[in-house]
Amino acid sequence: MNGSVAALREFLDERLGDRADITVEAMVGGGSCDVYAVTRGGERWVLRQAPSHASSATAHDVLREFRILDAIKDESVSIARPVLACDDPEVFGAPFYLMARIDGVPVRNGIPEAWTAKPSEQARALEQLIDALVAIHAVDWERCGLGDLARTGPYLERQIVRWLAQLDSYGGRSLPSAVRIGDWLADRLPPDQPPALAHGDYKLDNVLFAETAPPELLAVVDWEMASIGDPLVDLAWAMIFHPGAEGTMPLGVAGSSAFDRALVPTSASLVDRYRERSGRDVGAIDWYDVFSRWKLAIVLEGSYAKFLRGESKKPIHEYFGRQADQLLESATAIVETREMGSS
Repeated sequence: MNGSVAALREFLDERLGDRADITVEAMVGGGSCDVYAVTRGGERWVLRQAPSHASSATAHDVLREFRILDAIKDESVSIARPVLACDDPEVFGAPFYLMARIDGVPVRNGIPEAWTAKPSEQARALEQLIDALVAIHAVDWERCGLGDLARTGPYLERQIVRWLAQLDSYGGRSLPSAVRIGDWLADRLPPDQPPALAHGDYKLDNVLFAETAPPELLAVVDWEMASIGDPLVDLAWAMIFHPGAEGTMPLGVAGSSAFDRALVPTSASLVDRYRERSGRDVGAIDWYDVFSRWKLAIVLEGSYAKFLRGESKKPIHEYFGRQADQLLESATAIVETREMGSS
């Protein structure tokens, strides 16, 4: 635990205007952040905190995440309601924010046991995943006070330049397929979509579901990568993890509790559901499918490069190298299929 429970209790008493004992317990998960379960009186919260080794920029991201959640808390979006934030590292070791605790689980290796009894209802989990994304992309981000997060100029073109530069900065493996895909993407840029509030890492294990059946999506979590950008990147990103055979890195398909892969809706039908409910043009979704896999491969390659340099001893970072290769192979296959179809 990075900080003092006593100092946190004093901070909460001062901010909330009363006095109450608290308990704080470390939780598993939270991505790049540390997370704790906080109980205060009858309130149950989650404390999300920048890790103690984070840079000031990363620490600021925790507060930025709170700001976004606070801005959209009264919109029709499924989130854990934010409570308050603290930028003073003296209180609990690093900046943090508190949000309501949601009694739900993500879909990672398997699915909730209750879902296995009625495989025909499992499709609802994926349909709700799409519907929650539509709601996020429908947020009037300017009215919510998030206009300063938007950047002017061509979004997709800027993304390609950024991620190629990021790959080059690693000084690691030579990945000619990543360069080829980058060139392909740049040569076939679709028109930029009207900008939207984008989650940035939207997938089955960044939402919480009730453990009961039928599936019920309770909240979208892990907003640290949120921005104002092209919403179709979120959509294509989620499809990387589709539990069917078409998913490149499928979630919810391991162990005794798993999706019935023969019954889950196809990614094409989910994209069509998004189109119907959002009113957005998804005609260039193949381009976004390539882009999302290419971008994620570069993200993962950064951690693998650290492993190769001896700067990380985490076994998962060694595995990221194989995942990056898998994603680039999948992106290449989509490119080749599209090229064959247009010839």
